[in-house]
Amino acid sequence: MKLSQKALKAINNPVIRRQLMDVLHCTEFTIARYIQKNSDNLTKAAALKVIREITGLADSEILEEL
Repeated sequence: MKLSQKALKAINNPVIRRQLMDVLHCTEFTIARYIQKNSDNLTKAAALKVIREITGLADSEILEEL
């Protein structure tokens, strides 16, 4: 599974990127690369929890199948 374009746009801001860094234990550069490549690391449970809470998007809006 990958993130939808809507979700990628929503998480590409400093506040959400900082929280994703904390839960995924990586650098801001790594988060930026994950967003650019739509990495499946962004679909880990901890990342999805942050994305849901901050953006208010439903799973159907966040995820799309390959």
